[in-house]
Amino acid sequence: MKERKTKGLNFVIDKLTNSIENRVTGDSFTTSIIHLTRNDLKTITKKNRWVFDWKFELNQPEREQTNHD
Repeated sequence: MKERKTKGLNFVIDKLTNSIENRVTGDSFTTSIIHLTRNDLKTITKKNRWVFDWKFELNQPEREQTNHD
């Protein structure tokens, strides 16, 4: 089995908000959270400047959370 190398993420979460917020300007951006599909993988590639391994994440079903409030 090929050993997986991990990379740290280069950002700090300094507060929780209901949207993405620019820390410098305070601008808030509308944010939607949707399920990733295999079809989505065609557009979220390293070529399109994504450095996050979405394909790996899609294959981690134990990370799926459901909220039943």
